[in-house]
Amino acid sequence: MPVLDIAEFAAALPDYKPIVGLDPGEKTIGVAVSDVTLTVASPLALIKKGKFSDDARTLFQLMDSRKAVGIVIGLPMNMDGSEGVRCQSNRALGRNLLRLNPDLPITFWDERLSTAAVTRVLVDEHDVNRKRRGEVVDKMAAGWILQGALERIRGINEAAGKGF
Repeated sequence: MPVLDIAEFAAALPDYKPIVGLDPGEKTIGVAVSDVTLTVASPLALIKKGKFSDDARTLFQLMDSRKAVGIVIGLPMNMDGSEGVRCQSNRALGRNLLRLNPDLPITFWDERLSTAAVTRVLVDEHDVNRKRRGEVVDKMAAGWILQGALERIRGINEAAGKGF
């Protein structure tokens, strides 16, 4: 199965199974998980990047523990809509995950400003210091990314007459 656009991804998901969202960074991968109705995203974990095979194994273990059946990967588009080096890296992550599990539904979601938005919430509303922000911002950004995708999936499902 190739990487899917968001509508194909929504159609490929079985009912009442959660999905995960990823915010891949240079040193970590933030992971969030949805509920089974694909309504709410919650930050789940932070994977400290090492060897790809180890990172993938950790991700798949997290997915298995939650019975998650699909992945939304954040795509850090430039403000003008073009793709830079980090987009290429995140697309490569999707391709590499598919090599390990060819039947896994994977899609990308534009994550422009997700980290900035999460950081603003942590500072303005919760007065979280810089050290603590570093520990939580990537998995919260994964939640932000996944929540955006969930809202789009909900709209697609409602238009198709498929609702929970």
